[in-house]
Amino acid sequence: MILGIDPGLNGALAFFEASAGRVEIVDMPTIAAGTKSKRVVDEAALASCVENYRTLLAHAFVERVGAMPGQGVTSMFSFGRSFGVVLGVLAAFRVPVTLVQPQRWKAALSVPAAKDGARARASQLMPGFSRLWPLVKHDGRAEAALIAYYGVTHGRG
Repeated sequence: MILGIDPGLNGALAFFEASAGRVEIVDMPTIAAGTKSKRVVDEAALASCVENYRTLLAHAFVERVGAMPGQGVTSMFSFGRSFGVVLGVLAAFRVPVTLVQPQRWKAALSVPAAKDGARARASQLMPGFSRLWPLVKHDGRAEAALIAYYGVTHGRG
């Protein structure tokens, strides 16, 4: 089983077992932090999710993203925290990890740059699972599934 992860707060985990034709999606678990409806990754819930699959996991592919132009310091720190939590949980369960830049996996899978490109392409490549990302807000689910698909089809690189 290959795990694909879009590590953002609106991201997801996609557990992809190609031989069984199975994809399971889990939205990135988050909890409220402080005031103003701020959210952070829920470390315990994330660990529990990975633990449920640990005996089946062969490898995880995690999107390696950096700061975007115009992104504020607070949001960069928040994203970096989420990314670190994801890597820490995977390390704790000794899941081998490959970091893959979005430009790389998107180019390899011909994902359109349009806002809804990931959902559209995921539905083309995995039509039997399009029900897992039915809404525009589910683009993180589609991206996680595509990252896992990239891992299965393009190996560890």
